[in-house]
Amino acid sequence: MADHTLKTAIQTQGHTRALKDGTVNPKNFDFAFEDVPVIIQAFRRMVRGLEFDVSEMAITTYLCAKEHGKRFTALPIFLVRAFHHGAIVVNTKLGIRGPKDLEGKKVGVNRGYTVTTGVWVRGILQHEYGVDLDAITWVLSGDEHVAEYRPPANVVPIAAGKKLEDMLIAGEIAGAIGVDVNHPDVGPLLPDATEAGFAALRRNGHYPINHALVVKDELLQSRPGLARDIYEAFGEAKHRYVEQLRRNQIAEPNRADRLYQRVMEITGADPLPYGVAASRPMIDAVVQYAAEQGILTRPATVDELFPVKALGLAD
Repeated sequence: MADHTLKTAIQTQGHTRALKDGTVNPKNFDFAFEDVPVIIQAFRRMVRGLEFDVSEMAITTYLCAKEHGKRFTALPIFLVRAFHHGAIVVNTKLGIRGPKDLEGKKVGVNRGYTVTTGVWVRGILQHEYGVDLDAITWVLSGDEHVAEYRPPANVVPIAAGKKLEDMLIAGEIAGAIGVDVNHPDVGPLLPDATEAGFAALRRNGHYPINHALVVKDELLQSRPGLARDIYEAFGEAKHRYVEQLRRNQIAEPNRADRLYQRVMEITGADPLPYGVAASRPMIDAVVQYAAEQGILTRPATVDELFPVKALGLAD
């Protein structure tokens, strides 16, 4: 019999559905799931008010929150992965022939500078295409989840009454990350962006982490074994989903299902690896990018971010 419940905010996805519908039940506690239709709202509520016991959270929001002393810790349960080569679009009338042409120009970023998609896109621009990120003015359409964070000097808020989409179409900004614009003058910066992501996976294992899972520190400290119980429950739900993918048993696969199937075809491995060891290259990469881009004042260590030994998790 469970002796307590954990107020929890996560998306319903293929690898979490068995938890949400009760097919998989955790040991020693129950999840009390709160429906948060736009999951990024849960990130903010957790960062600013510790409103949940357990919450999905964007990885760079977590990095920033941890540096600013927020009282939760991530388990190496990586709930969303994605490729980001196609997340930046440009005004095709401005003569931008490649990523380096963005230098000296303004590029919009949907929401905040610490948004994970933006961090990965800027890392790709810098490390794959040699772009000087400091030579670009980044224009934000919103604020940061971590209110204490202050961005670099070349990061500015959008002007009052403006929208990134309109600015992009008008040529007031050269490009934008994370916007959805259907206009003949707007197109992808990188050709064949989807395949570019898969090519990076083949080339060097590039497979970005977007979301992890965080738990209140007071619960982890007061309930030995809780981290292990959460980890095992999420692992069992994910295992069932991955087996469905392997056997082509998803009746109506969605975009995420198709992505994970493609990754599995390329790697021959679990497309949603949990644990630090299997994800270490991507953890190291996102920490490096966050430090280079002024989101962290210093690169955090993996043990600081995912203290698996202290939490009693095997890796």
